[in-house]
Amino acid sequence: MKADLARREAPPDSDFGPWLAQASILAVDDELGMRNFFIRTLGPRCKQVDTAEDTEEAVRMLDEKHYDILILDNILPGQNGVEWLAEQRSVGFFGEAILITAYADLDTAIQALRAGAADFVLKPFRSNQLLNAIARCLDKVRLQRENFVLRYELRAASDHILLRDKLLGASSAIQEVRDTIARVAPLPTSVLLTGESGTGKEVAARMIHTLSDRADKPFVPVNCAAIPPDMMEAEFFGHLEGAFTGARGSREGLFAHAQGGTLFLDEIGELPLPMQSKLLRVLEDRRIRPVGSEREITVDLRFVFATNADLERAVDDGSFRADLYYRINVMQIYLPRLRDRDDDVLELAALFMKKFSQQLAMPVVPISRSVQAALARYDWPGNVRELRNLIERTLILGKFPENFGIDRPIQEGSKLQPSREGPDRRLAELERRHILSVLKEAGGNRTEAAKRLGISRKTIDRKCALWNV
Repeated sequence: MKADLARREAPPDSDFGPWLAQASILAVDDELGMRNFFIRTLGPRCKQVDTAEDTEEAVRMLDEKHYDILILDNILPGQNGVEWLAEQRSVGFFGEAILITAYADLDTAIQALRAGAADFVLKPFRSNQLLNAIARCLDKVRLQRENFVLRYELRAASDHILLRDKLLGASSAIQEVRDTIARVAPLPTSVLLTGESGTGKEVAARMIHTLSDRADKPFVPVNCAAIPPDMMEAEFFGHLEGAFTGARGSREGLFAHAQGGTLFLDEIGELPLPMQSKLLRVLEDRRIRPVGSEREITVDLRFVFATNADLERAVDDGSFRADLYYRINVMQIYLPRLRDRDDDVLELAALFMKKFSQQLAMPVVPISRSVQAALARYDWPGNVRELRNLIERTLILGKFPENFGIDRPIQEGSKLQPSREGPDRRLAELERRHILSVLKEAGGNRTEAAKRLGISRKTIDRKCALWNV
């Protein structure tokens, strides 16, 4: 029996890291003894271990479930493992593959690598040899996913990774948000975060992930407005080599990289209508099809969405699908504006001052009583993000900038300059002055200004056209 060739001498599970316990594995072998060996050896250590006795059964299982690793005997009825693996790569299998072979010739090794095998184990082998091969594959998967997510976090470099897992403040408004997050986080429910730009929607999304049972899985943040529409499907779902012009290799998408964890789709209102339809199908079926692939992949995700747009109005004007809106709006959490959290401004300012001084290696700039009063009076149209940017700018300059980013002084005794205009007109004017001020600081670069403000370039262009700038 082939099982006799595998000596069960496995080291402690801790030697293979926490990812082993979360692994899903499909082992394909025509010998019952070997299939039983895989179940006995890997079953207690991994999240899911399935076996198939031939390639036809394996294909059916790959169509139904997601597997991180494929363990494949090279000698199978009708077709060798290398040829079959190459076929699966061509139709959209992205997982890692370990080939088991009794013949260690150079040609087999080359063919296995070309077919997409990450490792191969020679017979006879011990259990720890197989487990070590699995651990190497899982480390590769982990690094690929972490690097993929890191690129997206760096793409949003204006949002500094600072206190990103906490919503700080003692005001009743923010306390209510924290309480709601604590109640919804352990549930599988999708969450829609709403509120103005800069109120901390990504921080809230990270809190939901951290407090959920998926906390040890990936958290993948995606700014929908930052992805070109023609690349969105490939970025979300992945693609095969040659699926479109410039697709030089196969790659998993964001949905696959968030497998088992939380996918945070920010600026969901910027999603084009064709992608809205595809997202709705994923939410309903929990399956994706990479671009150019014939196979659908099952995904296990928790979705968190965010927007600073009025989605109900977008539904009315036809720019957002009504069925998608009702599908994502299961549990809505509103992030309050900073001007509605007066008690938190000084606490946040002091905290940002301390953290940024450490990060920038610069001395703390004292916040005098007059500055505290000015901070408390200002309306903060850019919310927490604007306060954070102000503190960072203060440390760089060594003093607080005059007027706190607006083009006229704040008068004593009022949050805003006295005005006979209605509140909506005053707010619109304040928004105009703030955006133009940041645009001026960015040297007229609208893309850079959009990053600093935490809004899309499209929004900047629309506002400037409205103001004839």
